[in-house]
Amino acid sequence: MASTWQKTQEFYNWILESGDPRTDSWPLVYSPLPVTLVFTSYLFMVALGPSCMRRRRRLELRAPLLAYNLAMVALSSYMFYEFLVTSVLANYSYLCQPVDYSRSELGMRQMARVCWWFFFSKVIELLDTVFLILRKKQEQVTFLHVYHHGSMLFNWWSGVKYVPGGQAFFVGMLNSFVHIFMYGYYALASLGPRMRRHLWWKRSLTILQLCQFVAIAAHSSYNLFTECPFPDGFNTAVFLYILSLLALFLRFYYQTYVRGKREKLT
Repeated sequence: MASTWQKTQEFYNWILESGDPRTDSWPLVYSPLPVTLVFTSYLFMVALGPSCMRRRRRLELRAPLLAYNLAMVALSSYMFYEFLVTSVLANYSYLCQPVDYSRSELGMRQMARVCWWFFFSKVIELLDTVFLILRKKQEQVTFLHVYHHGSMLFNWWSGVKYVPGGQAFFVGMLNSFVHIFMYGYYALASLGPRMRRHLWWKRSLTILQLCQFVAIAAHSSYNLFTECPFPDGFNTAVFLYILSLLALFLRFYYQTYVRGKREKLT
């Protein structure tokens, strides 16, 4: 037992000390405990939230939702701009970009910084679920929803902890771009039924998300078969994770736009 505990401590110390020293002092990065606490709290909220709301009236929250979604549009736009401009100014390769630890000033002030903001945006995005529960839209808190929101916390914590920059920027840049449109859609939807006729492009938004996953899968798998000094372990993890999201989103697409349409016609 003592040996097991000692090995656990050694492994935990390795996690703490093996990260990129440039980002260790940044909020939520040095130790996995804060992000684990956030994740655990999120799961408790998902499990217990509907029970707490059962005897309460659902909340409309139109003004908070509009403000939140517009703020996320602004944040996503900022992150996309920073990813794009920094990659151009720093002459990043879109095919193979190692984490250049020697260029600490550039990495810390620009690419590593926006990687941290992208990670922190995933913490903020947990509010998506909070709003759904408060509005009693439990049917939208699906496995896909919870899996995607929860897993992104740890994915990008590890990215900022160990590889804050390099070709990881490509994932953040694409996702930020998609989220500009996604939260724009949510902002319009929060205005109520009168905006429904302006939301005809929901299917196109899902297709855009699927294209994003295909692009990321191709990007990460390409580097597994080339001599790229970016860690293969991270490319493999990204590839496998994106495949899981692609499968889940394809299932969602089929159930919503294919099978759902057939059921309406019969």
